[in-house]
Amino acid sequence: MRAARALIGISQAELALRAGVSVPTIKRCESEGEKIPVVSSETQQKIRTVLEAAGIEFIPENGGGPGVRLAKKTTS
Repeated sequence: MRAARALIGISQAELALRAGVSVPTIKRCESEGEKIPVVSSETQQKIRTVLEAAGIEFIPENGGGPGVRLAKKTTS
């Protein structure tokens, strides 16, 4: 999530506002070393929806680990 925020240039506070969650929730999501989800799946989906709407594409684990990138813009 931290990498996704960096790609689109928004703060934890801005992401929290857009997703309708608290800043401490964003901080928990970004805390390193967590082995289990630290927020509900509903909250995770809210945050993911905001990031995807801002142009983030989530990359599934493919041997190198999961990641994020900016989605390619399509031309019409």
